[in-house]
Parts: sequence; C-alpha cells; structure tokens
Amino acid sequence: MKKINYPLKNSPKPSLYPSHPDRKQGNQKEPHHGLARLLSKAGLCSRTVAAAWIRAGRVLVNEQQVLDPEARFSPRHAEITVDGRPLEQPVRQVLMLHKPRGMVSTRADEKGRPTVYDLLPTEPWLAPVGRLDQASSGLLLFSNDPAWAQQLLDPQQHLAKTYHVQIRPPLAPEILQHMARHSVLDNRPCLPMLIHELRCGGKTQWLEFILEEGRNRQIRRLLQEVDAEVLRLIRISIGHLTLGDLASGQWRWLQPDEEALLQG
Repeated sequence: MKKINYPLKNSPKPSLYPSHPDRKQGNQKEPHHGLARLLSKAGLCSRTVAAAWIRAGRVLVNEQQVLDPEARFSPRHAEITVDGRPLEQPVRQVLMLHKPRGMVSTRADEKGRPTVYDLLPTEPWLAPVGRLDQASSGLLLFSNDPAWAQQLLDPQQHLAKTYHVQIRPPLAPEILQHMARHSVLDNRPCLPMLIHELRCGGKTQWLEFILEEGRNRQIRRLLQEVDAEVLRLIRISIGHLTLGDLASGQWRWLQPDEEALLQG
C-alpha cells in the first residue's frame, strides 16, 4: 500500500490528485471536494471527525492512503474506504427533539454551555437541520443525511415553520399587519409572513408566526425593532410535522411516512 501525504515537496502529483478542483475532464468541468467533506457529506461523521480519521491513516482513496483532509477528489471517481470498508451512503435517519431553553445547538461549546447533544444518542452521527438559538425551544430536527438536510433548508422550498412567541408589551393589530407584510432586515425585504394573536393577558401577549424563510434570529430582531421583549419563543412545527406532545428534552425517531410532512 502506497502512503501519500500531500503536499510533497519536489514530487509531482499523480493524476489521481487534480491540481485544481475544477480541472477539466474532456470539455466539461467536474467538481472536486476535500476528502473530509466527502466523508461528512456521506453522513458518516462530522468534518472534524473525518479529518482526524484521515490524519490517523484510516482512510484510503483508490487503495492509496491519504493523510491530508483537504486533498480534493471527484466523488464519481474516488473509491473511498474507512478501516478497509467501502464508503456507503447509510440509510437516512431523522430524529426530532423538543429542545429546551438554555441549550445551544452545537456539538461542543467553547463556553462550556450545555448542548443539545447532551440529550441525544451517541450513534449514529447526526447533524442539526437548521438551528434554534440558546433562548429558544421547540422542534429541532437532526439527520445523518446532509444532502437531504440541505435540500430541506433550501429557501426555494418555502418550507413553513410555525412559532409561538410570548412578548411584552402587547402589540396593536396594525403593527402586526405591517410587520407581516413590510419587514426589512439587513436592507433586504423579508418574505411575507403570517402573524396573529393567540391570546393576550394584559401585560403580555402570545403571537403565532408562520415563516417561509429562516434568517438569523429573525423573529427576535423584528420584535426588537418595535420595542417588544421576547419572553418565550417556541417552534411548534416544520412543514406539517408538529411537535405534538413530545416533552421538553425528549426525542424520538421519525417514521419514514413522517418525512412526507416536511414539505412546503
């Protein structure tokens, strides 16, 4: 077995390793990706874990050991093995979690805050499908299929997400109507959204937001602009998939037919 660790000084690269990620094959350009990214996109592990496997010599490409996680290959022409086993697309698994408030949606946190992964099984490898900020709670999805997750998050899908938000003080109907139709963030108009009152308890008000886009902290930022304080923010559905009676901090696997509910 030939061991290769790029870059090598004064040594030409064999044709297996393209000199440029968009090197032409015939008359067409063929995309090439870093090896760690290929492992991650296959749903086998995170890119960080993939890089560690590669540096440890556990990954072969076309029967040659590669120790550089950024070495680039064409997915169609790279036969990848990990610990001697061919890289195969695993069966897609999707998990839904009722994220509690106070947890961050990352695998590890540099500030030592609790993360959603403290609640999840250690196997298989899962990545969050979208995010909820630390102060928010509700429905959060995870999957071992990054390509499926990316398609689900594509803004062109116009996948509706529903949130229940408690604010203080209550807002007048005309303010809510203007926010729903004429909101602007970062000098760019927001897509129209549905906003209506669920109930009002004097000093506080519960609103329902239905959004077809997911800008960073969108609801919180819009309410901040009208001087409303967000007391609670709960995502209750994605597409037609609802949180239901899943208790805070609990999770379950989605059944295959439930994936059909995740449509715009």
